Amino acid sequence: MWIFIQDQILGMKWLSVLIGNALNAFGLDITGKLGGSIQFFIYDVIKIVFLLCMLIFIISYIQSYFPPERTKKILGRFHGMGANIIAALLGTVTPFCSCSSIPLFIGFTSAGLPLGVTFSFLISSPMVDLGSLVLLMSIFGAKVAIVYVVLGLVIAVAGGTLIEKLHLNNQVEEFIRNSKQIDVPQEELTIKDRLKYASDQMAGTFKKVFPYILIGVGIGAFIHNWIPEDLIVRFLGNGNPFGVIIATIAGVPMYADIFGCIPIAEALLAKGARLGVVLSFMMGVTTLSLPSMIMLKKAIKPKLLGVFIAICTVGIIVVGYFFNAIQYLII
Repeated sequence: MWIFIQDQILGMKWLSVLIGNALNAFGLDITGKLGGSIQFFIYDVIKIVFLLCMLIFIISYIQSYFPPERTKKILGRFHGMGANIIAALLGTVTPFCSCSSIPLFIGFTSAGLPLGVTFSFLISSPMVDLGSLVLLMSIFGAKVAIVYVVLGLVIAVAGGTLIEKLHLNNQVEEFIRNSKQIDVPQEELTIKDRLKYASDQMAGTFKKVFPYILIGVGIGAFIHNWIPEDLIVRFLGNGNPFGVIIATIAGVPMYADIFGCIPIAEALLAKGARLGVVLSFMMGVTTLSLPSMIMLKKAIKPKLLGVFIAICTVGIIVVGYFFNAIQYLII
């Protein structure tokens, strides 16, 4: 039953067969490079867009119960590592990319929340969310998805705790530390209001990320059908012990969320790349993208930014090698 749910409901394998039959009817050979690329592109775009819209609507509805003011109050009730854990968990119901998370991070820091707590939120928000759990299940299976989410939360909690221990509050820019936050009463939304909010969030997020989905699926289709398998294996397979490091660094210049990364990761894995390598690439893109680092530099000083990048990079690399070591157990 679970295999059916994973393959046919989450993975939508029936859609791939349907598209393949339609392309064959039009005279395209889906076993060839061109036909295979077209099938991969159409199938992945439809599947990811469908899952994207469904998941954003559900998660946005949940998120309507956690506006910034309420989130700050929730986080303010906890102290120590417990606060970091709650912040990391709250990051799972927030926007899907690091650039969207940074304004919330600035607001939480301005409100006087502990620096480590806000960084736990900042790390988990783009790296781990409910959408990533479902989408990873549809591609890699439940075991990989659950371990990925758990380890992502571990990085967020450990990173935030370490930053707190280093006492780097003076590394936050003055305009954030000295800003005054005014608590605004939150009116209770009706179910109709929440449904409208979820619909608006779904439409807005779709418009923002759809171009990256097309780019990501296009790259995935190219890798899947045009790049020789032995080339992928040589650089990102068992033969290269530095594959995880290469993949993590390669992800930094890119800007995408997990929905744009998934097709690339899927194609790399199918071509023989190690599981830890493709997941490190995904984490590098979603957490350490260059545009988000440029935004974050406006809020924190170089020393703290360097510590944040170092913690995330080391954590991602460790997780990548861990997945490589247990790949035979979970796939």
